[in-house]
Amino acid sequence: MSLIEVNNVEFKYHGQTEPALKDINLRVEKGDFISIIGANGSGKSTLAKLLNVLLRPDKGNIIVGKHNTKDKDRIWEIRKNVGMVFQNPDNQIVATMVEDDVAFGLENIAVPSEEIRKRVDHALDLVDLSQYKKHETHKLSGGQKQRLAIAGIIAMEPSCIVLDEPTAMLDPQGRKEVIETIQFLNKEKDITIILISHFMEEASLADKVYVMNKATIKMEGTPAEVFQEIDYLRDINLDVPIVMEVANGLRKKGIKLPNILTIDGLVDSLC
Repeated sequence: MSLIEVNNVEFKYHGQTEPALKDINLRVEKGDFISIIGANGSGKSTLAKLLNVLLRPDKGNIIVGKHNTKDKDRIWEIRKNVGMVFQNPDNQIVATMVEDDVAFGLENIAVPSEEIRKRVDHALDLVDLSQYKKHETHKLSGGQKQRLAIAGIIAMEPSCIVLDEPTAMLDPQGRKEVIETIQFLNKEKDITIILISHFMEEASLADKVYVMNKATIKMEGTPAEVFQEIDYLRDINLDVPIVMEVANGLRKKGIKLPNILTIDGLVDSLC
């Protein structure tokens, strides 16, 4: 059984004539790292909210584990399995001290105190914030705040974390910190990651990429497969990782190169 199955899903916001999502199908397996890309208004964030039951589909079904997101009695159980991290970390931080913020969700579901202490320490260790547990949250950098938001989700012990543009408001250093944390959680801790991003370099780190346009999924494949479609991606107002654009330009000049995703890979191939 897949961790998440999205079957023929459609969703329309109240008062809108056109659906925000239509005929959406995807499957997420345990341990996957998936990126979802698309221009503004393509439906990425709506899909993220459906996965976390902030919204429910008008048509079709989303199955998380063995539970349908339309089942109102299973909402909290589903949300414990699929955690959500949003774009602005300030909107997710609710406590004045770092460790209290991580503990907040656990306290609300009546986890015993000893277990809370254990989970808070573990979560902060995983995002490399243990040394800041007694710090005031408003004094953290943007990247640290977003890692704190991720720690709060980790403490709930989800099978999957959905991150909706988690680095959009961060400087380059903050982006680097958050992406390294995401990769560590996926590769070392086997936490399933669904990353929604408009940074193509981030999307290229995933195992599989879904491309959305006009409320539906238009393309799916490995990063190497998807980012070879440079002309199509440009047509729908998406960028291409610079290294792949350079490699494509070199191929047009007659230089034979394999599918390349990284600068190191390009350097090695040229050498």
